[in-house]
Amino acid sequence: MFYYFYMTGFFLSRMVPLAASYSVAGVVSRIHFFLFASDKEELFDNLRAVLGPEVPEKQIRRTALKIFQNFAKYLVDFFRFPRFSEEYISENIDITGRENLDSCLAEGKGAILVALHLGNWELGAALVGALGYDLCVIALEHSNARIDDFFNTQRAINGVKSIPPGANVKSCFRALGKNQMIAIAADKDYTSTGVEVDFFKRKTLLPRGAAVMSLRTGAPIVFTALTREKNDRFRLVFEKPIYPSPTEDRDRDVKGLMGEYVKLFEKYVLLYPDQWYAFRRIWDPK
Repeated sequence: MFYYFYMTGFFLSRMVPLAASYSVAGVVSRIHFFLFASDKEELFDNLRAVLGPEVPEKQIRRTALKIFQNFAKYLVDFFRFPRFSEEYISENIDITGRENLDSCLAEGKGAILVALHLGNWELGAALVGALGYDLCVIALEHSNARIDDFFNTQRAINGVKSIPPGANVKSCFRALGKNQMIAIAADKDYTSTGVEVDFFKRKTLLPRGAAVMSLRTGAPIVFTALTREKNDRFRLVFEKPIYPSPTEDRDRDVKGLMGEYVKLFEKYVLLYPDQWYAFRRIWDPK
């Protein structure tokens, strides 16, 4: 069923203008929000943890509704993936911190991009590929093989390669050894093998992969995000690189490195709470 939903959205979003696609997506997202309560409760719990207990429940609900609407726009953008031209980028996207990425690659060890499920991470990866960087993304596989093929095909439009989480980790090390980049959305542990960290002053498991690869290869970690701004423009940002400092205590090194980029996670979630698509519970309920 989901495959046909994606295909319907794919063809409809390409048949009508962008503004009309956004309008239709907005209507569908509101219907979804008000009719399917089970898809909201874990999101509400995550927002309460981020925004704090003093925030009125009415604001939590407004933010959650906006998340549904922004996610609908995210899907429209993904369905309409272009081959980015310089003209499109200059007219629609502001890029900040590209020099941070270039300085990492100048060292010859590649770079590890860490992101959140925030804004439009898929479009951000496509932009990185369109800007001429060699990028592989570690992407969760969909249970439906046809949906998985569709997502991989959309990424490949701009030269982005997909690596499933269960793939041989040596392929990631080889990519970094060739001065390429690996990208991973690291705000949700899907394997129960993550590392316990403080995230918004509460303990949770987050994936360790980015930190482990950095410590093993010496590749710096760069936080990146593509956020939606006023009038549906985008901002692509690359924060300053985080460099590994390995010691004999590998577990402490991993947690320390993760702690550095988790601070950036908190910063951007607070800046864009209505663009953080945390539909599955991040923290265990108290």
